[in-house]
Amino acid sequence: MQRWRNPNIVSFSQALPEFVSGKRTPRDFLERCLEMIAARDRTIMAFVTLNTAAARKAADAATKRYRAGRPLSTVDGCPVAIKDIIATADLPTQMNCPAFKGWQSGQDAACVAALRSGGAVIIGKTVTTEFAIGYSGPTTNPFDTERTPGGSSSGSAAAVGAGMVPVALGTQTQASILRPASYCGAVGFKPTIGTLHTAGIHPLSATCDHLGMLAGTLDDAWRVASHISLAIGSPGNPFLTGAGAEPPLPRMPRKLIRLYTRGWTEIDSGTADAFDETIAALQFAGIPIASRDNDPGVARLEAALDAGVDGAIAIVAYEMKWPYEDYIARFGSVIGKRIHGLIDQARKLSPDDYAELLENRRRVRHLVHETMGGADGMVTLAASGPAITGLEYTGSRTFLIYGSWLGLPAFSLPLLQVNGLPLGVQLLGAPGNDGALCATANWFMNNLN
Repeated sequence: MQRWRNPNIVSFSQALPEFVSGKRTPRDFLERCLEMIAARDRTIMAFVTLNTAAARKAADAATKRYRAGRPLSTVDGCPVAIKDIIATADLPTQMNCPAFKGWQSGQDAACVAALRSGGAVIIGKTVTTEFAIGYSGPTTNPFDTERTPGGSSSGSAAAVGAGMVPVALGTQTQASILRPASYCGAVGFKPTIGTLHTAGIHPLSATCDHLGMLAGTLDDAWRVASHISLAIGSPGNPFLTGAGAEPPLPRMPRKLIRLYTRGWTEIDSGTADAFDETIAALQFAGIPIASRDNDPGVARLEAALDAGVDGAIAIVAYEMKWPYEDYIARFGSVIGKRIHGLIDQARKLSPDDYAELLENRRRVRHLVHETMGGADGMVTLAASGPAITGLEYTGSRTFLIYGSWLGLPAFSLPLLQVNGLPLGVQLLGAPGNDGALCATANWFMNNLN
């Protein structure tokens, strides 16, 4: 069984003990990141803007705090890249849209404010597809520049996969964290909908937009997500379950559910074989695997997922009416064709249509809770295969859209290798069970990697 190994990965959590001991400093760590950016970003093009001077100043301040034995938080000195639909006070937020070239919000998004307050080092803004749903940017895959890095968190995933930063913020409305994480050999983490504060992130869909992490290690993904949650909360939502400096301890799952949804019609034999070997390894470890072949409840859930998931994009389109109708009215063809098409779709939906879509989603969420009783996760692929050739199309969303539609916590774990390229295993959990799902993900990373 070929497992993915990324020699580029840089980890803040692994470096942290050296900051505490004085063997290394946050400034040393930042300089290593900047050297990698200088060496690789001309071809990978992960970053839109950098703020090197401010990053060095922040890293120097963190260095002084560690020397004094008084770090601000568990992320003090951690370099973080920010997807360019997330507002930053000191850098433009341009959404990969010419209409917003040079635009600045004047304030940080809630998540960025939380990171800065904890001493994290904001290193720059990463490429996104247009408004995180439209045409692609210039970013290439760090393992083959002829291939897509995935989208819409293209630059965040490529920067992590190339070893430029230990962690980057991304967003997901359909597939935008987990698919690029899979393509770029990174850990992707999408918490339960609403767990992380999304104020200051350019909206697409109020009930599907997720803030999440792309990181070289599970430890860094969990550390940064936990800090954002505990530092600023998310109005009306619980804190990240199990939040803390370290991820929940690895826990062997009692049972897993293997999902055969419609994405399995898109894969090739090499991808199928790699995943089947993973399932065999789980079974060899003594973990029961439920599937549609041996559990009628799982078969019912899969049927409901596939019957309802097409409503996901309709919900997104309906919730995009503001502000995108206004953008189209003001900027016309400057706004990409896909966004025009989604707004056209939204105009054909009545309030009753939208209400029916929401009610069906509620029913399927309830079915997820019922079916997952006694299981510690649902396991499937994080993409239809390795990164595809070409940059215009960022790859199929089919495997990922279920979790975004339902607001489930999910991980993409960089475990598989197909044709020399990374491919993620996707773990999904019931809403609010992020900590338990992370314990399962930690077991995967320790026992299958």
